[in-house]
Amino acid sequence: MRNVDWPDPPAVGTEPRTPDEAFDALYAFTAPSLVRQAYLLTGRRVISQKSVERAFHLAWARWPEVAVDRDPAGWLRAAAYEYAMSPWHQLRSRRERPDPVAREQEGPEGRALRETLLSLPVSYRRTLLLYDGLGLDLPETAAETEASTPATANRLLHAREAVAAQLPELTDTQLLQQRLGALIRTVTPPPIAAAPAIRSGCERRARFWTRAAIAFTVLIVGATGFTLATAPTQYQPPLSPGERVGGVPGTGGPPRLSKQDMMLRDKLRRAPATGPHRLVPQPL
Repeated sequence: MRNVDWPDPPAVGTEPRTPDEAFDALYAFTAPSLVRQAYLLTGRRVISQKSVERAFHLAWARWPEVAVDRDPAGWLRAAAYEYAMSPWHQLRSRRERPDPVAREQEGPEGRALRETLLSLPVSYRRTLLLYDGLGLDLPETAAETEASTPATANRLLHAREAVAAQLPELTDTQLLQQRLGALIRTVTPPPIAAAPAIRSGCERRARFWTRAAIAFTVLIVGATGFTLATAPTQYQPPLSPGERVGGVPGTGGPPRLSKQDMMLRDKLRRAPATGPHRLVPQPL
């Protein structure tokens, strides 16, 4: 790894002993530089702020894992870059223009380099910033971008060519590295919350999702119990749907009774239960 002028880490022997103090020290050491990097990658102050805060939220939620990591700053950088360069944010960036440039200390040369950096593809932009801006070597850059070493080298060469096409004086690799490193240190970062606010926000989010998970579990258990209580105890085959039948004759039956038939029916009903001995037909 090349030597880059970065702030010195906390001295040995003064490391915080509690998790809160360790997290706050890591936040104070890495957050200002990390938010500058995210701002150079996206050109959006809001996205860069959210990406850094989300990375530290994840770090605090997984602090036992991050605390023993051999490179906690690299872990945070990878998390912030992934969120800042997500496809959803890239889709929004295509529809919107970058944030207007404020009066910053970067100067005309730095502003031109930043605009050129934003014009590069996402993979080229990230590779160039990691290798020429932060001083990572090629295998580390390939590991952080989740690409092979030849692919990372190819991206780096194409990114340098694209920058040199717009800024011919940056054909010199050393000059490009110097300006890019100076740009990371001098660009005005967006404001970020304090470390205690990050920790408390992470804890509130964890409590919210825990309660939501419990409520969802209770809902599933209740729905399952209601289903078991109301479900049939035996199999009931479904009724076949009715079909229209053709070729059947119309409804038939005996003809309607005439007046004489009705008189005979009434006479039979008035007779004794055993009926008359003989019914003699009468002439009409």
